[in-house]
Amino acid sequence: MMSQSNTAFRDASPYNAAITREQYLFYEMRITAKLLAEGLSEDRVVEHIIKDNLFQFPTERSVRKMALACLRRLKCLNDDTLVAAIVNQPSDVAKQICLYAMMRQYRLVWDFMITVIGSKYKLMETSYSRMDVNTFFMRLQEQDDWVASWSDSTITKLKQVLTKLLVENEYLDNIKADHLNPVWLNPALENVIRSNNDELALSAFNCFT
Repeated sequence: MMSQSNTAFRDASPYNAAITREQYLFYEMRITAKLLAEGLSEDRVVEHIIKDNLFQFPTERSVRKMALACLRRLKCLNDDTLVAAIVNQPSDVAKQICLYAMMRQYRLVWDFMITVIGSKYKLMETSYSRMDVNTFFMRLQEQDDWVASWSDSTITKLKQVLTKLLVENEYLDNIKADHLNPVWLNPALENVIRSNNDELALSAFNCFT
C-alpha cells in the first residue's frame, strides 16, 4: 500500500511511469486510428478490438487497457486529419505523429524530447549516449519527489522505453548508437503543432524555423 506521503507526491507530480506498460504501441495505434477513421464510436472501437483480439494480446483485460491508452493518445492530437494520417501516410510520417501524441499524453516524454533531444538539435550537438538519459532522470529525481520514489527497476524500464522510442523514429540507428540522426518534421504535423500552441515541441523534431 502506498504511504500517505507518496500519495501526496504522486498527486502533486505531472509525471507518471505509465509508458513502462503502454510503451510506443505503433501497430496498435494504427489499428485504433483506422477504426476511428471508419466512423466507429470510442466504445465500439474498444469492443471491436477486444472481440477480434486485433492487438494479439494474451488477455481481454490487457487488450482493453491498451485500446483505451491508444484512444487517449489519439484524442491528445486534437486533430482528425492527423488521426487519418496515422492510417494513410507512410510509416515514418505516421510514427512521427504517434510520437507527438505520446509527448502530449505523457509529460515525461514531452520533457525528455524537448530538454534532451530538442536541446541537442538546437546546439547542433549530434553525440548521444546513455549518459544523456541517465542525466535526464537524475535531474528529474532531484526536482520531483514522486519520480524520486520510483524504484531502480522502473527507472531502468523507462530508459529502455525512451531509447526504443528514439530508434523507432530513426533518431538513433539502434539502441547502442552514439549519435543522433537528422530528422525532418512533416509539414502537416508542424501545422497542427503550431495550431495547438505547442511550438516548444518543434525542437524535438529538429524544427527551428
